[in-house]
Amino acid sequence: MTLDPLFNAPLAIQIHVLAVVPAAILGAYLIARPKGTPRHRLLGKIWMALMVMTALSSFFIHQINLFYGFSPIHLLSIAVLAGSWRAIVAARRHDIRGHKRAVLGMYFGGIVVAGLATLLPGRLMSAVAFSGNSWLAAAMLGLVAAAIVGAIRFRPRRSRAA
Repeated sequence: MTLDPLFNAPLAIQIHVLAVVPAAILGAYLIARPKGTPRHRLLGKIWMALMVMTALSSFFIHQINLFYGFSPIHLLSIAVLAGSWRAIVAARRHDIRGHKRAVLGMYFGGIVVAGLATLLPGRLMSAVAFSGNSWLAAAMLGLVAAAIVGAIRFRPRRSRAA
């Protein structure tokens, strides 16, 4: 694993990664922890800002140039921006189901699926993760995946009021 490809990448990519990495970690935490608390609301606002920054920064990344500098992945950025709006509106209306649907869609579509796509051969994050000590990268990816799955699977359950 080496960060050299990232340090040598264009500024838009660096900003994108600096926003999406904490969004991935914070999102997993928010999914796993109790909802509706003041902490959830504060961290949710931070997560939403990180997701919007991630989506907006992607419009300045043009490595896959299929249509005037844009690619199908940019449609995902539009979906994240629309999902952000839907999640905020749903939360303000106390529409928990709509809020949850929008947020989980952004997390699993915008972070998990898109993140896995960045690990394909030839992509920048593949070079970051699998250059140099690839055993270290595989171990780190395994630990992150295990932490996310563990956090989601073993989250505390709310007790029902009697």
